[in-house]
Amino acid sequence: MAKVELKQPIIEEISSLLDGAQAMVIVDYRGLTVEEDTKLRKALREGGVTYKVFKNTYIKRAIAGTEFEAVADLLEGPTAIAVSKEDATAPARILAKNIKDMPNLEFKGGVVAGTFYDAKMIEVIASIPSKEVLLGRLLGSIQAPIANFARVIKQIAEKDETAA
Repeated sequence: MAKVELKQPIIEEISSLLDGAQAMVIVDYRGLTVEEDTKLRKALREGGVTYKVFKNTYIKRAIAGTEFEAVADLLEGPTAIAVSKEDATAPARILAKNIKDMPNLEFKGGVVAGTFYDAKMIEVIASIPSKEVLLGRLLGSIQAPIANFARVIKQIAEKDETAA
């Protein structure tokens, strides 16, 4: 079997992984222990993020002509990709939590919602809460004035009952 025929399924796997992805974050995992890597993979899996290690040349071929092509220059040395199809900030957020405990893990960059970001900007994106948290805060801020108004009306009604 020719080498190209062996490589093609891997390139197709990467392409299908990135198809419809909201975000792809690239990290350098050099120096991680097996225990740290296992902990990292578990955290990412629980967050709905796919984390894989591929050869840089395979990734470059898979991202050619896509919105993820901007990261091609970052593909040097040991590289792992974290991809999310649901939450655009999840890969950066989960990786950032683990980078605090794993000094050997570091951001290289990534593409979030079709825009390329370097390592510093990925750290900023990591500070953005998840979509569910943001929606909860929005609903809470909408609900707060209504709840306060209802409380005031109730207190006025109770005050009038005791006065009568």
